[in-house]
Amino acid sequence: MSTEGTGKYTVEEIEKKVEDIWRSVLQVPEGHERETFFELNGESMAANRLVSRVEGELGIFIEVGDIFEEDPDLAGFVRSVVAKAGDPSRV
Repeated sequence: MSTEGTGKYTVEEIEKKVEDIWRSVLQVPEGHERETFFELNGESMAANRLVSRVEGELGIFIEVGDIFEEDPDLAGFVRSVVAKAGDPSRV
């Protein structure tokens, strides 16, 4: 797990950025915020884009396999990324 660089973000900033990435990559239609990755027609390319953007923009490493195993909704994905960021109270 790499958390290098995450110390410059608050939990709220991480949550907002991850939400923006999720909505952008999966093109979430209005009213579909609670749907899971697969319900939003997520596929391997989208999973790779999610992982790449989270790592590139936040410096938080997540596994593509976690997305396929967990089939998270937005809230679950945000929780997972925040947990992988290390100490969530770090600013």
